Amino acid sequence: MKDISDLIGRLKAAGVPLDESIEEAMVSVDPACFTDHHLEPFLRDSPVPFLVTEGGAAKTISAPHMVATLLHHLEVREGQHVLLLGSKGGYLAALLDRMLGPDGAVTIIEPHAEVLLHTTERLEMHDSMGLLRVLPPEALEGWDGLNRRVDRVLVTGAVRMLPPEIEAMVEDGGFVLGPFGGPVHQRLLKREKQGDEWFDTDLGAVVFGPMDLNESERSPLDPHSLADHLEDILGLMSGVIDIEDEALDRLEGLITSLRELPPDLPPLDEDSTEDEILEHPVMELLLMEMEWLGPMWPLFGEYLPIELANPGSPDDEEPGMTGGHEDLVP
Repeated sequence: MKDISDLIGRLKAAGVPLDESIEEAMVSVDPACFTDHHLEPFLRDSPVPFLVTEGGAAKTISAPHMVATLLHHLEVREGQHVLLLGSKGGYLAALLDRMLGPDGAVTIIEPHAEVLLHTTERLEMHDSMGLLRVLPPEALEGWDGLNRRVDRVLVTGAVRMLPPEIEAMVEDGGFVLGPFGGPVHQRLLKREKQGDEWFDTDLGAVVFGPMDLNESERSPLDPHSLADHLEDILGLMSGVIDIEDEALDRLEGLITSLRELPPDLPPLDEDSTEDEILEHPVMELLLMEMEWLGPMWPLFGEYLPIELANPGSPDDEEPGMTGGHEDLVP
């Protein structure tokens, strides 16, 4: 696959870590087998959708530089068992299958039914080398590793914390790799288990879509989603600029008020009338706070656009892009 080989060459020239095992896997596994969308964005080192759900959320295969980065930091060896939380359409699992060899195992836990079906169908057409399976979350109940220790856990979407039952699966000396944080930004953490303790290595800032696909399908005025975004932006702003105590208290109060609203409020869409929008409980709450919130809103906007790196893009393109935020390194 000449296009993939050219992409790999650009990634290596840009300093993206690609050892022989990762390079061989990326050359041998065709990403087109896992998506019906055109691969042009992927070949320009950007994410490519593999599925748009009935709820309107686009699920993507990560940008190639992020794929290579995750595989590099996983430090896998032949014969290991890797647990994937979230499938990425099956592409990552197929790469790992090649890297782990005939004695290796890849187990995917996929919480979304549509994605699980898509991934299962695509991997059935993949000529796997080792054990390769896709399971729903219910399979974790009474988990015994299916007679295989878990050496690595790769989290493929943003999470604030890892469920204790997942941590309990990791053997001593194994580790979890994933993006930990809120919806606006996360840190890529390697969490290594040593005895009863966990030791974190911070591998830098990343921006991933949510692990929970339902978050992608929420209405823009979903109170809990908006609260999460405001809280995440507040954390970013607090580390860069001084915020007056009164404004800080008001903003924290707004976040609390949003979280106290019921999560099942009626959604709004393009057919909603002006009255329906203005009478929506979230909009009413924002309008009540607009006197102090209005002057701050442009400042929030400064923290929402994110400069995203595309080190593997062709030489005739800009090295970065603005907008989107699926699985890229800022």
